[in-house]
Amino acid sequence: MAEVKLPQLGETVTEGTITKWFKKVGDAVAADEPLFEVSTDKVDTEVPSPVSGVLTEVRAKEGDTVPVGAVIAVVGDAGAAPAPAPVAAPTPEPAAAPAPAPAPAPAPAPAPAPAPAPTVVVAAAPSAGDAPLLSPVVRRLISENNLDAAKIAGTGPGGRITREDVLALIDAQAGKSAPAAAPAPAAAPAPAPAPAPAAAKPAAVAKAAPAGDSNEREKRIKLSKIRKLTGEHMIMSKAVSPHTFSVVEVDYANVDVVRSRVKNEWKKTEGFSLTYLPFISRAVVDALVEFPHLNASLDGNELVVHQYVDLGIAVDLDYQGLLVPVVRDAESKRLRALAREISDLGARAKARKLSPDEIQGGTFTLSNNGSAGSVLTMAVINQPQVGIISTDAIVRKPVVVNLPDGGESIAIHPVGKLAMSWDHRAFDGAYAAGFLSRAKEILETRDWSAEL
Repeated sequence: MAEVKLPQLGETVTEGTITKWFKKVGDAVAADEPLFEVSTDKVDTEVPSPVSGVLTEVRAKEGDTVPVGAVIAVVGDAGAAPAPAPVAAPTPEPAAAPAPAPAPAPAPAPAPAPAPAPTVVVAAAPSAGDAPLLSPVVRRLISENNLDAAKIAGTGPGGRITREDVLALIDAQAGKSAPAAAPAPAAAPAPAPAPAPAAAKPAAVAKAAPAGDSNEREKRIKLSKIRKLTGEHMIMSKAVSPHTFSVVEVDYANVDVVRSRVKNEWKKTEGFSLTYLPFISRAVVDALVEFPHLNASLDGNELVVHQYVDLGIAVDLDYQGLLVPVVRDAESKRLRALAREISDLGARAKARKLSPDEIQGGTFTLSNNGSAGSVLTMAVINQPQVGIISTDAIVRKPVVVNLPDGGESIAIHPVGKLAMSWDHRAFDGAYAAGFLSRAKEILETRDWSAEL
């Protein structure tokens, strides 16, 4: 017999909602076969059975939110019988209802009484069973936007309401909000026709425009779970690590020559755009191999230097929070392989389709704030790592270039900054600067056409 527990679904995740069971009590299940689906603020994922056998007990129903580590099911040996299920047999007790045999005696008066009683019971039962099954993400969106779940058509498995269903309704309501304000003033004049219609109209317009918020100059928005957990993790990181900040400026002209030449063909063959991020990732990974104390974690008074590079890439979830999927063994991958994996992980992160182990671990992190226009960002270290780089916006600006004859000239090149927050307990400024300078050198001088 084996207990099935809710696994750790991310470093800051503390609970999950069971959204679907793929097996019912009494069904045979194979090891690593999907057993149930769970939803958190970060991922929706299928969880496999840890062993082969028979599902003998389910302790968490669909829709239940349970803490990480809680036992939610039991899988017994192949010959095990789901004994608990038959316990439902005690339902015959209601058969004791025949005891009301005396009821026939007062037969004269039953005509009025029985009719109303059954009607009330029947009406109450169905309404209780119609509550829609909602994941934490969907529940939060519905709550924050004051929506009625019963009025949202679900397109997920079994009619389940998905995040996209809620967002579509929010967009639709936003599109209707402008015309909706017009009918309000028209309805308001009706109560006040007797006095003066002219005076009643402005009063109605003034009332409809603020839509109930005329006396409020502020709006309070409750922090979502992902915002609270992110905040807690960042506060802990700032308290634990003595953050220090180093920056280098990179001339991306060398990268741009190759990128500009191949980007159209790349989009056709790969199906996604070739951005600067894969080039930066490749340079950072190679520099980490030469400066291994940056590819490390702190464990008490020990610096744990990793012999592999698991590169975390921070992904924005439409301003609702961040996920950091991890490219495993990045040191063994060349530019094209890195680009494919970064694109795939980013797309699945936004769709909440990552598995738990794809967002855990990591030995060093890149935060791509440049895609949003930031020119200099001091990111917070992702504990227990010792460094994080922000890849800020790449813009065209005048730079000094060396000419073949040994002279200098001014040219317009794409330039951006690599800004690194690092833990001063792990190394000193010269080591950090040496690492950034090496990454800069790789970007500015490598033959990138050979990589492709």
